[in-house]
Amino acid sequence: MISAGPFPLMALLGLVAAFIAWLFARGLATAADGGRSRAGAVVIDAFLLGVLGARAAHVLRHAGDYLPDPMSIIRLGDGGYAVWAGLAVAAAYALWRTWRHAPRKPVLLGLAAGAAFWAVGGMALFALQRSSIVLPDIALTDMQGDPAPLSAHAGRPLVVNLWASWCGPCRREMPTLVRAQAEHPRIGFVFANQGEELADVAAYLRAEALAPGNILLDPESELMRLTGARALPTTLFFDADGRLRGAHMGELSRATLEARLRELQ
Repeated sequence: MISAGPFPLMALLGLVAAFIAWLFARGLATAADGGRSRAGAVVIDAFLLGVLGARAAHVLRHAGDYLPDPMSIIRLGDGGYAVWAGLAVAAAYALWRTWRHAPRKPVLLGLAAGAAFWAVGGMALFALQRSSIVLPDIALTDMQGDPAPLSAHAGRPLVVNLWASWCGPCRREMPTLVRAQAEHPRIGFVFANQGEELADVAAYLRAEALAPGNILLDPESELMRLTGARALPTTLFFDADGRLRGAHMGELSRATLEARLRELQ
């Protein structure tokens, strides 16, 4: 998974895009009457409102998935943004705000530069991720101690969840993943425990009364190394050809998981 330390690069790319937009707006505006400061402030406000607008549109579109867990709506790091809505909100705010109080042309050109950087950078990252990460051809161990090659799941979409019983977010999201496994039989699920002994995993599953299928053991955390995962939990989404379609670092909400699964089908 392409990341910079614990941070997904798409999130960092968005921050860099906002900085580029701010630089362009200030650079193109005149210094007279505080024009540069006003242009930069409008760009930052437009960016923040665009993020909120993108989130709100996504939540409204998938309202049914958010109703069982309304608090997940405010977990912005969970993912789930309607890019088209964010761009529309940012542009509308910029047009309104620059009607009289700020230089319009520098602001709009700055936002356009930032959006272009984000779009091109995002497509490049997606292409690099798809070309560099495929379903690892390794054998883990099942709960009976037998080899369990991941290649056995080739030919259909696959969700690979990297987790550990000591990881709080992993424990919180596990019931959501187990429920999704039962509700989406056409999609394979693998729960690859990282670095723990069989007895610890079995004790956790008994204590939580969970019985997911395809619990596999990865005592040396090879999957984290091969996929470049930087933290737990990490969930990887592979298409039927074994190519990575998406990755989520951190706890998954039901709404975000359902959206990812729809993309795989």
